[in-house]
Amino acid sequence: MATTRQAHTVWDGDLLSGSGVVTFDSSGIGDFPVSWPSRAEQANGKTSPEELIAGAHSSCFSMALSHGLAGAGTPPTRLETKADVTFQPGEGITGIHLTVEGRVPGLDQEGFQAAAEEAKKNCPVSQALSGTEITLTAKLA
Repeated sequence: MATTRQAHTVWDGDLLSGSGVVTFDSSGIGDFPVSWPSRAEQANGKTSPEELIAGAHSSCFSMALSHGLAGAGTPPTRLETKADVTFQPGEGITGIHLTVEGRVPGLDQEGFQAAAEEAKKNCPVSQALSGTEITLTAKLA
């Protein structure tokens, strides 16, 4: 069964001096302020589309990797994934780097790297972002 999640943004003003609020409707987890300076300069307590993508990508990748490892008979006890989404004003999102550290009893580094590469290729967010270069660093804890 398909699921649909909703969020919405209310934006006031022009790009450079305006600001907005992103609301996560499906989960109800809250409202998060966003602005051009928080996107192109310093965050200053506000989020950006790139940070939201980083959260989506790191969680999706972790789920995909966990599922793949368990399916191979080596379920992880812990995965910690970071996504760095690079935004260049005037160009857009120029790259995403995933870094994962895992605790996976019974698995060597080579097996972990292979599983991480497979998760990077197959997680739905990676597939949705396939027009962007996605790189990966994977290591066992």
